[in-house]
Amino acid sequence: MKSLRLLVFDCDGVLFDSKLANIKFYNYILEKVGRHPLTPEEVEFIHMHSVNECIEYILRNYPEKLEQAKKIQKETPYNLFFKYLKPEEGLIEFLRWAKNYFYLAICTNRTTSTYPLLEYFKLKDYFDFVMTASQIPKNNPSALLTILNYFKVTPEVTLYIGDSKVDRDLCEKCKVKMVSFKNTDLPADFYVRNYKELKKFIEASFRFQPLNRSKFY
Repeated sequence: MKSLRLLVFDCDGVLFDSKLANIKFYNYILEKVGRHPLTPEEVEFIHMHSVNECIEYILRNYPEKLEQAKKIQKETPYNLFFKYLKPEEGLIEFLRWAKNYFYLAICTNRTTSTYPLLEYFKLKDYFDFVMTASQIPKNNPSALLTILNYFKVTPEVTLYIGDSKVDRDLCEKCKVKMVSFKNTDLPADFYVRNYKELKKFIEASFRFQPLNRSKFY
């Protein structure tokens, strides 16, 4: 049975059901620039990519509107859309348990909205490290490798919990095992449907012990 020391979480689709909030946010921008709402393909794209990538993608056929859209995006506080987000069922209970045994980190393609979002839902204190796309986008392996280096751990004692191809590609590049959260269509090492299953899976599959954070900090 292998040891486990670090859990790294994606944000959208893993910590939160955020699809509705993201749809409303980008449709708000599109309405302001006079473009039709998101297509189904664009909805899937915005769920997985950083805000700059999303703006450029959804306006790929409207280059004349791109700068206006970027300006609106920067001037629109995402916290207006927090009310449309929903923490995944069982998340808080899982984090309370997991913090006793593992270092907990976030690796997300969110940018400036990440910390306000964690504050709004009172989740900030559960995480020891937060990597956003403002620092390093997830399509760069350094995003995850920086987290591993921070905790001085190896890929072998790390699990990444994600739900998208971007997450899968990141894990493959960094040789970190991935748990696919609520997405059985995604090639991954393990699959869970909720946080109760994740806890049972970890308890059955790994060796771990109470974490003494004072040794690290």
